Amino acid sequence: MKKIYYLSSCSTCVRIITELGLKEKNFVFQDIKTEKMTASQLAEMKKMAGSYEALFSRVALKYRALGLDKLQLGEEDYKNYILQEYTFLKRPVIIIDDKIFIGNSKSNVAAAKAAL
Repeated sequence: MKKIYYLSSCSTCVRIITELGLKEKNFVFQDIKTEKMTASQLAEMKKMAGSYEALFSRVALKYRALGLDKLQLGEEDYKNYILQEYTFLKRPVIIIDDKIFIGNSKSNVAAAKAAL
């Protein structure tokens, strides 16, 4: 499977999609703002990533706005927040067969590029 979870309104996601040439590589695109992730999709990502925490974005504006930075969150909390609010998913999430690449760091994008 080749899939990307992203935001079409995120310039960083669009740049990475273009840089990796994902449109030409038959990826399934899921804009998480217009097509919500299901619990089973998130569970599959968690299985590949090892934890919900690995998928959780602490730079989301709502992270501090909701006071989550002052709380001790557990795996179930990370899961629930990601399912409730798409902005809590670290983006983009790129799945290439049995590999998952989470976020937009240069090393992560380079690893995804190498996997292609």
